[in-house]
Amino acid sequence: MLDVFKNLWFRDVKEQTLFINDVAVRIRAGILLLIPIFMGITLFDAVFGSHWVVDGNTAVDTYDTNWDDQIIYQVEATRRVYDWTLQTGVLFYGLFEMIAGMFVITSRLSPTVYISAFLARKVPPVWKPLVPKRFAWTLGSSFILVCLVFFNPSTVAGWVNAIAGSTLLPETYNFLPYWIPLTLVWVCFGFMWLEATLGFCVGCKIHSLLVMLGILKEECVECNNIDWDEIARKHKEKQLAENPAN
Repeated sequence: MLDVFKNLWFRDVKEQTLFINDVAVRIRAGILLLIPIFMGITLFDAVFGSHWVVDGNTAVDTYDTNWDDQIIYQVEATRRVYDWTLQTGVLFYGLFEMIAGMFVITSRLSPTVYISAFLARKVPPVWKPLVPKRFAWTLGSSFILVCLVFFNPSTVAGWVNAIAGSTLLPETYNFLPYWIPLTLVWVCFGFMWLEATLGFCVGCKIHSLLVMLGILKEECVECNNIDWDEIARKHKEKQLAENPAN
């Protein structure tokens, strides 16, 4: 218990290159999996559900039928109004959790980090570098930000237009196509499910690929043995061979 509160899920909080317990990370992913599930159900209902509230008690037979001989009823219906306060709060909490796990200090503010570290305390730890996980959580944060824009289009449009000093985004309707957040929510669900159940971190694999391509020069499990100085030296020798005049 003392080690949980001292180091959380880190091997040693004083290490220059931080390593975290992947067992705890997977447990945390399973806990946070509830967020994309909830948001996916919400978006599905908002996009594909009925946009009208019909009062069945006001249904009146018009004594008329349509072309398919179906009886036509006159009803009282109102346009469905959505209140995304709860969804916005859940998304902000998810964004907080994504950012909190990236650093030692902010990790101490995350309840899911404590819970996952506690649940993983008796399981042999699997140490992996933090940087690839940080990259994966950055991707998750970007997904959440898109969903926040979708649920609060007028507020976001108002901010953007105020900063720009002109009307760049409409404030009377949602300018973000529904399929973008709907797709991202289920992509996020898939990523977190793979992490929680199979220990497969898609964001970490993308990070590894970027490291191998030389776009990023950071730690990753697959690329820790890359000698960047040697690569730079060979690249310079190749350039000199191709352009001896220089």
